[in-house]
Amino acid sequence: MSVLRIAAAAAHFGRDLTFDLARIAKLIDDARAAGARLLVLPDAALGGYLADLRRPDPDALPPALKPDDPVIARVAALAAEMVVCVGFCEDGGDVRYNTAVCVSGDGVLGLHRKVHLPAGETAAYRPGDRFDAFDTPAGRIGMLIDYDKTFPESARSLALDGAQILACLSAWPASVTNRAPRMAQDRQSRLFDLYDQARAAENQVVLASSNQTGVMGGMRFLGQAKVVGPGGDVLARTWSKAGLAVAELDVAAEIDRARRILHHLGERRPGVYREVLEEVHE
Repeated sequence: MSVLRIAAAAAHFGRDLTFDLARIAKLIDDARAAGARLLVLPDAALGGYLADLRRPDPDALPPALKPDDPVIARVAALAAEMVVCVGFCEDGGDVRYNTAVCVSGDGVLGLHRKVHLPAGETAAYRPGDRFDAFDTPAGRIGMLIDYDKTFPESARSLALDGAQILACLSAWPASVTNRAPRMAQDRQSRLFDLYDQARAAENQVVLASSNQTGVMGGMRFLGQAKVVGPGGDVLARTWSKAGLAVAELDVAAEIDRARRILHHLGERRPGVYREVLEEVHE
């Protein structure tokens, strides 16, 4: 048996990279003290998220970093023996990407550019174009960035590429159009949890979901970091508060147990699924 302790963070991050690095260092220290070998930090932990999803101010975007920026190298150095996933705004030359990078003391292990952009993000970012799993000392991992997990194909693509752990990095706010009086009644709060559990259960994989907390501009972030088992059961969670959700499990053994009788990936029938649906409107 190979037991792995996984931590998913709920925390607030803003434009000040010095502040963000200090908070990341503290979260890494806390996760290490808890025995975690994998830590998933939120989307936009380096530089903060957009302040307005309806009309993003082009002069108030997060600082853009290249994957080999010294700031990311600093996160890798802090990670040392751990595996850490963190989100940032990627400098792609003439374009920007909402990007997640997975690092350890050895450097960059994997990178994902957010594929599915909600309407407001299209004014600030270019979408990515692929989902790839990659090997790490903590196991084979695939990354999703918030809205990506709304689409079942995203997680399924990573599971088919051998990912045993899905790292879902989010800056997921409460509803901006239909505010609920209590967070528990918020539509986006319910969907956030639903997608986390469904993506884990339908692919029979482990899912570590991080999220921002606090407020930026007109948005209030949900928190609700969690670790979900391959049966869709929540193993640890932070609810709406900042902190770490930490769970320990034998990833391979739990996946094998979940797939022993009903093996979702093996029992698919790709030949009968419609890959492209073309609608003709008169």
